[in-house]
Amino acid sequence: MDLNWPPCPRPLLGVCTLLSLATAALLAHVLLHDFAVVPRELRDFSQVPKEMYQARQQGASGPGPQPGPGIAPTQCDVPPNSRFDCAPDKAITREQCEARGCCYMPARWRPRGSQMGQPWCFFPPSYPSYKLGNLTTTETGYTATLTRDTPTFFPKDILTLQLDVLVETQSRLHFTIRDPSSKRYEVPLETPRVRSRAPSTLYSVEFSEEPFGVVVRRKPDGRVVLNTTVAPLFFADQFLQLSTSLPSPYITGLAEHLGPLMLSTNWTKITLWNRDIAPTSDVNLYGSHPFYLVLEDGGLAHGVFLLNSNAMDVVLQPSPALSWRSTGGILDVYVLLGPEPKSVVRQYLDIVGYPFMPPYWGLGFHLCRWGYSSTAITRQVVENMTRAHFPLDVQWNDLDYMDARRDFTFNTDGFGDFPAMVQELHRGGRRYVMIVDPAISSAGPPGSYRPYDEGLRRGVFITNETGQPLIGKVWPGPTAFPDFTNPEALDWWQDMVSEFHAQVPFDGMWIDMNEPSNFVKGSVDGCPNSDLENPPYVPGVVGGTLRAATICASSHQLLSTHYNLHNLYGLTEALASHRALVKARGTRPFVISRSTFAGHGRYAGHWTGDVWSSWEQLSSSVPEILLFNLLGVPLVGADVCGFLGNTSEELCVRWTQLGAFYPFMRNHNDLHSLPQEPYRFSDSAQRAMRDALALRYALLPYLYTLFHRAHAGGETVARPLFLEFPEDPHTWTVDRQLLWGEALLITPVLEPGKVEVTGYFPAGTWYNLQVVPVGTFGSLPPPPPAPFKSAIHSEGQWVMLPAPLDTINLHLRAGRIIPLQGPGLTTTESRRQPMALAVALTGSGEARGELFWDDGESLGVLECGAYTQVVFLARNNTVVNELLHVTSEGAGLQLRRVTILGVAAAPQQVVSNGVPVSNFTYSPDTQTLAVPVSLVMGEQFVISWS
Repeated sequence: MDLNWPPCPRPLLGVCTLLSLATAALLAHVLLHDFAVVPRELRDFSQVPKEMYQARQQGASGPGPQPGPGIAPTQCDVPPNSRFDCAPDKAITREQCEARGCCYMPARWRPRGSQMGQPWCFFPPSYPSYKLGNLTTTETGYTATLTRDTPTFFPKDILTLQLDVLVETQSRLHFTIRDPSSKRYEVPLETPRVRSRAPSTLYSVEFSEEPFGVVVRRKPDGRVVLNTTVAPLFFADQFLQLSTSLPSPYITGLAEHLGPLMLSTNWTKITLWNRDIAPTSDVNLYGSHPFYLVLEDGGLAHGVFLLNSNAMDVVLQPSPALSWRSTGGILDVYVLLGPEPKSVVRQYLDIVGYPFMPPYWGLGFHLCRWGYSSTAITRQVVENMTRAHFPLDVQWNDLDYMDARRDFTFNTDGFGDFPAMVQELHRGGRRYVMIVDPAISSAGPPGSYRPYDEGLRRGVFITNETGQPLIGKVWPGPTAFPDFTNPEALDWWQDMVSEFHAQVPFDGMWIDMNEPSNFVKGSVDGCPNSDLENPPYVPGVVGGTLRAATICASSHQLLSTHYNLHNLYGLTEALASHRALVKARGTRPFVISRSTFAGHGRYAGHWTGDVWSSWEQLSSSVPEILLFNLLGVPLVGADVCGFLGNTSEELCVRWTQLGAFYPFMRNHNDLHSLPQEPYRFSDSAQRAMRDALALRYALLPYLYTLFHRAHAGGETVARPLFLEFPEDPHTWTVDRQLLWGEALLITPVLEPGKVEVTGYFPAGTWYNLQVVPVGTFGSLPPPPPAPFKSAIHSEGQWVMLPAPLDTINLHLRAGRIIPLQGPGLTTTESRRQPMALAVALTGSGEARGELFWDDGESLGVLECGAYTQVVFLARNNTVVNELLHVTSEGAGLQLRRVTILGVAAAPQQVVSNGVPVSNFTYSPDTQTLAVPVSLVMGEQFVISWS
């Protein structure tokens, strides 16, 4: 997904159909007459909730008057779970409800565990909606006109709409609903375009004439995945609503929120409006991703993406059903048919873009604290980490380095030798990242601060209603906000980054406060009284207004108003920073951002913001990491040990053990909290943390290979169990464990005082990685002490695992091979270490794995072929490698040990490339064979045992 500057109307792309152009007239007749109420096949289709169908049928029967404003409805026998809210904008009385033409039935109680409760005022089945007409078949799908005779209770209804349905690929349907008479704001992201309909599809599309609706069914069983006839369509200037039934209550997505991976359909509202707020349940957080994925019976799944960046609510209800409520733009909907969850994720990323490939060093351990107030203190931290033998790849600084908290400056009191410190880090094989906020200080006299002076001169700032830069307040005081939708602002930002990099050779950018955050409401001068500031529908935003903790919705950016563009602010800054780093450094960029939108992973990673040092937030970090991987942002992590408040030793150990398996691992905490660097704790706690970090560094070649697969193939890095085992419904709600790729299952301890942990193990054999030598590649470690098991042979079951404070449970899935490397104190060091393979055999003695390797930071390695890619295969008591692509980068990696798990009997002989190996070791207790070798990854080898 590319950002498109400036935007232009997207031409129709293309949609799929089952009928040829020659049958268009007949098709229109069938669609407009046989499906007048609901598509014909829905009438006896069991997947649609019976109560929903009955409600719709009641609305269709009888000659009673169509309700509308001022007419009380006569048919209100709608089951409670299928009631759609007729008062989304405010609480209203019975009289006001009936004046809207709606039904009023107070609920006696709120369902237990629900956030909202069922609506008291709800639409009758016959509430007027749009009517479909002029349905025409096109080269790419269909087009039609939608007309509404009766206005709704929202101002400025658009009574005539255009529907375009594009059958884009075998698994992707795309439809848009627009105002044909007036150009409305559309999200300025370039998405795939097709010129003809897909010749065959996994779905069929049907239409209801009146009330208008789109129904999408999965082939061949006819399961309905989308049915928008369940509630009336709204399309007013500042209120758009589209509802659909869901085939299952197992739904995930709709980030960013704090809570379980699976959302509750028990009357839940999710608000998308990017906001600076410490993660809390049931509030709008830093990012907006209007995409959901639903798990269906039989291991199938589908996804829906609404490409809309306006403030919105998404309401889930128990029927189950979902309603999108947006405050502007158009309805631009993608339906993705999978058929399994992995394919849904890839199809979503086909639209928004595959993740960027991070530099190898970005996967090491990062350390930061707000409060490293000088280069001397920062240097001491690095020295302490080295002395305590903790890996450290990237040292960070928070606001402390700045002069008066202004971007692209450093203070001469504590950071006078800032450039020298960064150069020292580089000489030690480390990297450096510092915080950069988008808001630019406007307080100084002209000529005193180049970023503001240049920005003014080049017209890069967001403006108020008078055309002057809007002034808010952030860390440096009065500030202006760059408009990253303006190409001139991208060039200005690039210049500022390059000029500062010429002084301080930093390696990456930490972009914070980019919702954008503002310490005053709107601006220092307030905001005008307008429809944009006070829209007729305000989603459930914290603070009750769109300007709370951010800038005025009515402020002006090049492409549109901030009202439309607010949720894109972090994404556009991430793109600008990604671009600027490429220019300044000429190597792979590294950007970590707080605010995100769909497609963010193409340019940057994400950290989960100002989390508390609490067991609850440790636990909730797991579903958040999993969710962002599903959304194409695999480089994600929470602040290890927590940011706000004081951690405890036990919490910090357990968080470090889990954090070792965040794709992005950084320990960071607040100025007002006790320091929490690993060396601050007791010897036993330090040992446990050191072991966790050694595990991470040993596994980095595997992690890097996963990132390559994400970047090149749209896969996930950390993934929920349901992604690998969708046919096992027990996996669907598991969100206290995570997988790395398809091979490693991590089962962390997430509660205090526990020395055991329960984890779900899908069917198959899972080998305890404790039987593999990780820290060194010497002989086999002793068998794990009882009650540890060397392998779990699961039929799909929950297993209690021992988990003393020094242990994180890590299991390797049978049938997989992973590369390992000797750990070091930096990736510069570890990348020079010899390698090993862990081979986990299935019952039939087979396994497979892969290694991707390059120089770790160059741009365009795939395009110019500067990489090595090797596949490892085990079968028939043999391990071999297949060289897919070999260059000098990676060809010489030394392989020193192969550990084979699941060898049932002691071998009599082991041979490596035809040469007998005499010093192999075998453990009958763990059925593990360890083979020392002296091989090269980039040359073919054969290891066999008999």
